[in-house]
Amino acid sequence: MPGTAHYRGFIPPYILKHLIANGSEPQRAKASGTLRHVNSLRHNPGPPTALPRQAAVAERGPAGELRRSVHDAQNGTQLPGKLVRAEGQRASGDPAVDEAYDALGATHDFFWRIYGRDSIDNRGFALVGTVHYDKDYQNAFWDGAQMVFGDGDGEIFNRFTLSLDVIAHELAHGVTESEAGLVYAYQSGALNESMSDVFGALTQQFVQEQTADQADWLIGADLLTDQVKGVALRSMANPGTAYDDPVLGKDPQPAHMDDYIDTQDDNGGVHLNSGIPNRAFYLASLAIGGFAWARAGQVWYDTLCDKRLSNVAEFSDFAGLTITNAKSRFSAEPRVAEAIAKAWEQVGVKPR
Repeated sequence: MPGTAHYRGFIPPYILKHLIANGSEPQRAKASGTLRHVNSLRHNPGPPTALPRQAAVAERGPAGELRRSVHDAQNGTQLPGKLVRAEGQRASGDPAVDEAYDALGATHDFFWRIYGRDSIDNRGFALVGTVHYDKDYQNAFWDGAQMVFGDGDGEIFNRFTLSLDVIAHELAHGVTESEAGLVYAYQSGALNESMSDVFGALTQQFVQEQTADQADWLIGADLLTDQVKGVALRSMANPGTAYDDPVLGKDPQPAHMDDYIDTQDDNGGVHLNSGIPNRAFYLASLAIGGFAWARAGQVWYDTLCDKRLSNVAEFSDFAGLTITNAKSRFSAEPRVAEAIAKAWEQVGVKPR
């Protein structure tokens, strides 16, 4: 399967393991199938290879031009599947297809209009999505070339195209690969995951025109069915509080370095410890006020694109660069850098 070295799944392995341990027989079977697939795509978490080449820039049209295509895997695993809706075509009538098409467009629009970024690679990368992947597949993932969405099982997870922030999250992995190439393990991997949560949340807030204090700061709020005791997969405002369910377990994310989780699982806890930089971003955004993408988001984007950011950066490295970039970008507004420095202090990260 092309691009598996880039595999980034939305649902962490520990959630699937909880399902296998605590779910009904059908739930266990579906989660086992998904986890087997995830494990088959697991890789050495070293620096990703380059994004796949597409058509030459000269053939792509003007900068910022949106090019989308959505395909149907028809409950198989062959990618990309049957083309169902290409750029500019009318709605298909299949909710998953049309949700994917709209969310790909919204994410592209956010990055272009707010940060002047021309798609994932900043060179007009065409956005490809595949829906109805496998049967009852409980995940969505970016494989280095495209987005892939399962339909969920209908008991724990709804279809994965329902959540705009999930789609933006996965596409943001491509942006991170294209820029910093943060190694997907331990603190650099948790930063990789956090960057995707940050830009997933910001895309949602941009579409809904929400200020920082109006947003819910939840990731994957549309994914959980009403049978689950929880509000989302993650909370950026209060990591560790998104769900507490007999089947899924309790949200294990830490919100402070005092509770940092040392583990070999989940590539060194990339989906766990991402709660710490997530909360720092939330706190900074709230303190600064207004639209979170305008200042805190701009600083995070500048830092992601900063050549001084190592691909094995730790939280303290990233924090130091955010403060440096805030002082540079918003020199006339010292409160921005001050709010960011205080936010890192509040989550126990010492910038360096």
